[in-house]
Amino acid sequence: MSDLRISEAFLYMDYLCFRALCCKGPPPARPEYDLVCIGLTGSGKTSLLSKLCSESPDSVVSTTGFSIKAVPFQNAILNVKELGGADNIRKYWSRYYQGSQGVIFVLDSASSEDDLETARNELHSALQHPQLCTLPFLILANHQDKPAARSVQELQHMVSTSLTRGQTPGPLRWEYAAPATGPPGKSPILLLN
Repeated sequence: MSDLRISEAFLYMDYLCFRALCCKGPPPARPEYDLVCIGLTGSGKTSLLSKLCSESPDSVVSTTGFSIKAVPFQNAILNVKELGGADNIRKYWSRYYQGSQGVIFVLDSASSEDDLETARNELHSALQHPQLCTLPFLILANHQDKPAARSVQELQHMVSTSLTRGQTPGPLRWEYAAPATGPPGKSPILLLN
């Protein structure tokens, strides 16, 4: 092999090494998913999202209107639209449903009977809404660390009475997750596909 060919081979190898080390380009984009997070005032929506975004729980204030947070995970980014839960805001929730790819419904498991009934009605309404009825739902029973928290069986019964989704609901699966704030423990969550 001639010196010229060897020299060309080394140059080409140098070029390949340079491309491999220096010119990788930007990393591939992580897929993004748009979710809507709903629930009554005080259910813990803002605390949940703050915890997921590694923000201080001290700066949490109740959401008036809506807020959007990008929740980064290793393989995806969740763009979560959190909608305020006050009764004068809930009537506008449906205006923010368009384009959602999933729903998080946060439930205060230690709320009063009246608030729990209101939450059940709002959940039922969301499950029936044409823009949400086919989407995956995550129902998070928050505040399990409070003394007035309802048992998992009570919550399962309450949620199951809301599961007439216009169609037969997808698979139901109860899971347990660590609370966003407060002492360590488990909060029941229901996943609907």
